Amino acid sequence: MLLVLGSVNADLLFKVENLPRPGETVLCPSYETAPGGKGSNQAAAAAKAGARVAFVGHVGDDGHGRLVRGILERAGIDCSGLATSKRPTAIAVIGIDAAGENAIIVASGANLDTAADQIPDERLAPGTTILCQNEIRTEETMALLHRAHGLGARTILNLAPAGDLPSGALDDIDVLVVNEIEMRTMTGDRTTPLDALARDLSRRHDLTCVVTLGGRGAMAEGPGGGWRVGVLPVRPVDTTGAGDAFAGVLAACLDEGRTMAEALHRASVAAALACEAVGAQAAQPERDAIERRLGDLPPPNPST
Repeated sequence: MLLVLGSVNADLLFKVENLPRPGETVLCPSYETAPGGKGSNQAAAAAKAGARVAFVGHVGDDGHGRLVRGILERAGIDCSGLATSKRPTAIAVIGIDAAGENAIIVASGANLDTAADQIPDERLAPGTTILCQNEIRTEETMALLHRAHGLGARTILNLAPAGDLPSGALDDIDVLVVNEIEMRTMTGDRTTPLDALARDLSRRHDLTCVVTLGGRGAMAEGPGGGWRVGVLPVRPVDTTGAGDAFAGVLAACLDEGRTMAEALHRASVAAALACEAVGAQAAQPERDAIERRLGDLPPPNPST
């Protein structure tokens, strides 16, 4: 079972020719409303990849909350832990330009009420995988990871957006997923090669560090060795959900017992496929779509 504690938003998507510069107003003919938030995006990606998923978070008692709850439930996600807040459902305003690049503003709303104690100890036994991000209160995320690690669950943290971590927090994490900017922000190191930084984190904290590299693929460094995978060539339409597709599918694969190399391969394919449609959740690929494209991307190579 994969348990996801995290954020859930209603995304307002605006497709524009160019993203606005500071002080500039940009017009577009319409907008779309879709579910989002890194937590629910990753839960949806994992469910589409075949995992049994339970999502824990908060929405408001409003139309946006009812919309996103219904979409998650129809995706087969257990939403019994999705509580209702007195705050409004979180909203993300997303501009997407003609090249598929995006700019995002998030109002956290009900996500500020999500807490570690929504998940009892009995759900954190060995055989359970916990997946968290950094869009709810950091102290709540770290409290859950600490408790889950102590009780024998597998713990995965996608440190997105990047931020400061409490002392010793990395010792409670089995798999850390970051992009290049998040890695540099977390370590404060702007010059050391990324693979060296990942190996250092792995050795000091006994974890596997996975670094996504955008158009250059992804790498992993862990106690069992290192891996490097390329990128599946696609024509991007919207890159918003790529990172969440990667993290969700990686977690799903590890939860079902696949090796890190296998998980890295499938997650990389899923991230690329997620760029081919608009919407952080609507674009998440199904398991069959991922399987069909595995042969188009060489499997990961051991790093030297």
